[in-house]
Amino acid sequence: MTGTWPKTSHALPLIGMVLVVSLDYFTNSEVTVEPAITAIPALAAVVSRRTWYPLFIGAVAELCSFLMAWYNGVLGESVHTATVLAVALVAGIGYVSATLRLRQEQALADARLVADIARRVLLRPVPDRVGSVRAAVHYAAAAAQASIGGDLYEVVNTRHGVRAVVGDVRGKGLAAVETAAAVLGAFREAAHQEPALDRVAGWLAVSLDRALHETDHPGVEEEFVTLVLIGVCPDGSVEIVNCGHPAPLLLTADGCRAVEPDEPVPPLGVLDPADVRPPVQRVAVQPGDRVLLYTDGVIEARDHRGSFYPLAGRIGELAVGGPVEVLRRLHEDVVRHVGHKLGDDAAMLLLQYEPLAPGLPQPRQGREALPDSGPAVGRATGS
Repeated sequence: MTGTWPKTSHALPLIGMVLVVSLDYFTNSEVTVEPAITAIPALAAVVSRRTWYPLFIGAVAELCSFLMAWYNGVLGESVHTATVLAVALVAGIGYVSATLRLRQEQALADARLVADIARRVLLRPVPDRVGSVRAAVHYAAAAAQASIGGDLYEVVNTRHGVRAVVGDVRGKGLAAVETAAAVLGAFREAAHQEPALDRVAGWLAVSLDRALHETDHPGVEEEFVTLVLIGVCPDGSVEIVNCGHPAPLLLTADGCRAVEPDEPVPPLGVLDPADVRPPVQRVAVQPGDRVLLYTDGVIEARDHRGSFYPLAGRIGELAVGGPVEVLRRLHEDVVRHVGHKLGDDAAMLLLQYEPLAPGLPQPRQGREALPDSGPAVGRATGS
């Protein structure tokens, strides 16, 4: 492929010239279609990414123009002179247009590379095995040509068990990315240091408050972060702390249920950090049970009638196979529901409790790749 055109499209300008010359040859000699040849160099600039191609086609078009003028006996006529000048002008414009387009494509490629590097630094790849759980994540940024947005997630293996976070920063753009980076950096430290999960939330609140006061972008005083923290303890119990975030879904052999918080807690950034004391919910799980964490970009995805995506009603029939397959299937179902690209950042993290038998070595932490429509990114770190 050359840009968005196949390589065979380079023949289109040549075919066009043959058609114009043939039409001119088989029509009445008093009527010339020579001016139509001026469109050929413009076509060359459209179908090719090679800057020299419009100039080459322009030169060939000039030759054809002289041949048609000689055949029709109009070499000295104004129509021929105008055609020659027009072909030269269009070929020159085509050259400039192709050059500028190549520069823009290179700038876009560089921007994508920077975005991809930033994504890998902020949201690092999640291994398929993290301590006592199998993990998978699916992320899709809403911004055009972007691979990162305001949603955040992380999974770490600590001496307190496996801990994970999924959050959503209010807003979009660079400001949201900066806020997400501050929260993730704090989580990666607090998850290892704090034995109590509610204290981890307090740590994040302090770090978020400090980060917001250190920035001066517009609307910083209205920024907040919804998030849910989850800890899978060595004894098989699951701890959940929810700060204004959609409730996680617990998937068991008996079905699916939302783990709603015992009492509502506002998002981080709303209260003073000293007042952030969220309750810790505890849920017992069995091997094979799963917990799905997600952002509102999933459940607020609307179809053409304005209906929200029914996650709780759909996940049961989609939760077949490993965590990666489940999230891939779920993302495809959300896109089908909407009918087009999602309009908001959407992140999903699936944790499957699968403890290792005592005495068995930790398996190698390979990665299960997800499609580019929602790159699988995040990371686990050992304690």
